[in-house]
Amino acid sequence: MIIYPSLEKGATIGVTAPSSGLSSELHPLLKQAIERMEKAGYKVVCGETPWTQSKAKSADATLRAAEFNDMMKRQDIDLVFPPWGGELLIEMLPFVEYSIQKPKWILGYSDISVLLLAVTLTTGIATAHGTNLIDLRGEETEATTAMWETILSASEGDSVLQHSSEKYQEKWDHENPSPHVYHLTERTEWKTVSRQAEQIKGRLLGGCIDVIRHLIGTPFGNVASFKEEHIPGEPVIWYLENCELNTADLRRSLVQMKMAGWFNGCSGILFGRSAANEPVGGYTVEDVYHDLAKELQIPVIYDIDCGHVPPQVTLINGAWAEVGVVEGRGTILQHFKR
Repeated sequence: MIIYPSLEKGATIGVTAPSSGLSSELHPLLKQAIERMEKAGYKVVCGETPWTQSKAKSADATLRAAEFNDMMKRQDIDLVFPPWGGELLIEMLPFVEYSIQKPKWILGYSDISVLLLAVTLTTGIATAHGTNLIDLRGEETEATTAMWETILSASEGDSVLQHSSEKYQEKWDHENPSPHVYHLTERTEWKTVSRQAEQIKGRLLGGCIDVIRHLIGTPFGNVASFKEEHIPGEPVIWYLENCELNTADLRRSLVQMKMAGWFNGCSGILFGRSAANEPVGGYTVEDVYHDLAKELQIPVIYDIDCGHVPPQVTLINGAWAEVGVVEGRGTILQHFKR
């Protein structure tokens, strides 16, 4: 059984930095994002950690966990929304209190996906992999990213359909900000290893592979136990996105996940677009995808709207999904099924 939080209009957003905060020269970005949320009708409670950054993290692991735990306990906070990711969130996992009394959404990606996956695997509470708070600071929010509100506002039993974006951003241009932050210039095309239309169904789990791979072998990465307790007999669709790994490191990570049993009962794998994936000795990322599809005998879909090459869809860890690709266009229908 999966437990789904729900977000109501006028809800209160708690902003904390379980990974990286912002150095002083970047504070205007966070202030702008908070103002946008308030103009949209939300109340915002901001902790201390988002305003500090030293030695690759916002604060000591115990302080980060304490602020996060406090926001999860507070009855007046409905969504915990970190400013962005970072590097060392994994340090705080042992100090997180997983006995959550009031289920509430946690939304983010990159290093935040370590926390998202750990919470879902440990508690059976759905978490949301999607936009960062900082990326919502623009005058407008483009259509794919904007679906985060619709999805988080859904209730148990509801279904929400998302479509692949029309265009994606090839590179950041911070010197020339656009009304919706992103600079969408390249035509989006979801691809399949089979080069044919694909349709896969299952429970979604995933995140940034650079960091969630480090949950393997820890108390916070027990996929087998999660499946047995919360989704017995149901297949899993893994969604993965690569921030910085070359193809050899990506391949090693996937083999480790396979050997750890994470892909047992997997019905398909989705890979987000990536600016990394540097080939090693002629071994390309397409080779990685083909090897994985052949070994596991499952569909592999890649270059989807997920991760560090925006925009991105909002994917719910634990939700039942139907993912389809036809002639480069993709759909993800998520069911808030217990």
